[in-house]
Amino acid sequence: MRILGISAFYHDSAAALVVDGRIVAAAQEERFTRKKHDDRFPAHATRYCLEEGGIDIGQLDAVAFYDKPLLKFERLLETYYAFAPRGFGSFVKAMPVWVGGKLSTRKLLRDGLKDAGATGKEKLKLLFPEHHLSHAASTFYPSPFEEAAILTIDGVGEWSTATLCHGKGKDIELLRELKFPHSVGLLYSAFTYFLGFRVNSGEYKLMGLAPYGDPTSPRVKDFEERIRRELVTVQEDGSIWLDMRKFHYAQGLRMVKDDVWARIFGFERRAPESPLEQHHCDLGLAIQRVTEDIVLRMARTARALTGSSNLCMAGGVALNCVANGLLERAGIFDRIFVQPAAGDAGGAPGAALAAYHLHFGQERQVYANDALEGSYLGPAYGDADIRRVINRYEAVSHRVEDEADLVARTAEALHSGKVVGWFQGRMEFGPRALGNRSILGDPASPEMQLKLNQKIKFRESFRPFAPAVAEEDLSTYFDATAPSPYMLMVHPVRKELWKPLPEGYHAMSLRDKLYHQRSTLPAITHIDMSARIQTVSARTNPRFHRLIKAFGQRSGQRRHQHELQCARRAHRAHPRGGVPVLHAHRDGRAGDQRPHLPEGAAARLARRAGMDEGARARLNRTTGNPWNSYAISGPS
Repeated sequence: MRILGISAFYHDSAAALVVDGRIVAAAQEERFTRKKHDDRFPAHATRYCLEEGGIDIGQLDAVAFYDKPLLKFERLLETYYAFAPRGFGSFVKAMPVWVGGKLSTRKLLRDGLKDAGATGKEKLKLLFPEHHLSHAASTFYPSPFEEAAILTIDGVGEWSTATLCHGKGKDIELLRELKFPHSVGLLYSAFTYFLGFRVNSGEYKLMGLAPYGDPTSPRVKDFEERIRRELVTVQEDGSIWLDMRKFHYAQGLRMVKDDVWARIFGFERRAPESPLEQHHCDLGLAIQRVTEDIVLRMARTARALTGSSNLCMAGGVALNCVANGLLERAGIFDRIFVQPAAGDAGGAPGAALAAYHLHFGQERQVYANDALEGSYLGPAYGDADIRRVINRYEAVSHRVEDEADLVARTAEALHSGKVVGWFQGRMEFGPRALGNRSILGDPASPEMQLKLNQKIKFRESFRPFAPAVAEEDLSTYFDATAPSPYMLMVHPVRKELWKPLPEGYHAMSLRDKLYHQRSTLPAITHIDMSARIQTVSARTNPRFHRLIKAFGQRSGQRRHQHELQCARRAHRAHPRGGVPVLHAHRDGRAGDQRPHLPEGAAARLARRAGMDEGARARLNRTTGNPWNSYAISGPS
């Protein structure tokens, strides 16, 4: 049985193909269009999935869309009615989008499928599982658990904003749900907005900013008390009630009432791209703590309701890996599985799996590890593809015939301080680069974080990078024991690797904290001595695992037996060109294209990255140069 899952028309559109209960292909549309959070019908991703599965659209048994549009429209109408006459501007803006398109989602899907190759003559069965059911299915069915509690938390689907379910075999039973407008995800997004980041894409920046808050400061405690007193009531079971008089997302075009929040917290909303000050960091830490408390309470309720020792998680809030790590260390569950594409993109495989097991009643096969194969579900590129790119850009390239030589030379490049673009095999599905489309560097280098943020990623300097460590060496470097293959758990760096903190460390400025070496692995140790970990298994990614081991041997110290993996995707790190485009592939091609940035682009990127004038000048001088980067690959 072949089922195509589709997520589209809101953000992070994606497609996935499920064949006989197994995800054989999945990809986000943005990976093909290079438009971040692309919400259009995933025509490119659909074509890829069908090609990977070796079928055409007419051979599909069903197409499953990841939510129920009419139920969502009902929620919009009832919300506007409840808040009328407030919200008229939002109503006028939203209705044409729905009346002119989203109310006819069946037609949008059929038109999109034509763009992806359908003739229009196919008799396709269209199915519409609910949004949170798609989330629940996306994490439970690929998990290694025969039965588990399932916790889904996001902004909002149709009406639900969080659900507690129990999965057994092929069945999922809904036990509890939290309904709009009371939402953990929207609460977090409201603070994302107030602190100057973009909603639906900047939440991970808020999570990265939070540790810069001063945990010893009375202001953090005061902010947390104000949040609980003025904005949200948190119940013992994890359910919440938001004081909607102080929010604006239900009826308006903004997340919060800016003047009300300014009175609550004592400062105005931060303008995007403006300097970050300590009170911003402290508020970020306060809302992170509140969010963690809510997640822990929900998890305890899930354990009590199901009696299960296993937990599966999905939804946008499940990408809060700091909360995930805290939950794992709390020991409420013996084992936790988080879907690597936990946001809306994961709704595509979730919808297809829900259709397969629940609509068609097909039995489920449970795998010892998980059924996602490391989340390497995207496209691979062959010999001819790599050669065409090399020729097109007249790139410098070299073929390495022997994999041992490939791994040794790459390890040497890392050890000498170079930045490596590592490109092999199938692309990862989800927001993390997991060793097939990664930018790599030495975690022991004090300069690596600054180099990568300012010269490669062009992003805020406070944002941390993530370590990839051989699975068997996890506990050597981190206070963690359970594998974290999808980079969705944050755990402390082992204290033996810490360096002494100066007196008054927590009161230091953000910049001073950033450049203080906190451990022997400064490039991956965040302000609070934690790291967002990927464990690499020799089973799921043998070449990447061999590179990690080779790097450790080259360094001559066991503590270096891992390397810094710092980009979500190599190609996502370079959306506008102008930095080395690094091509390496399992089929044995390597190339290094170093085009010049367009006039003025360097300055714009420098401003976005928050560089000072000196750094901007250095960037302008080095634009178009190698930037200490290195690319190499080997044979299949």
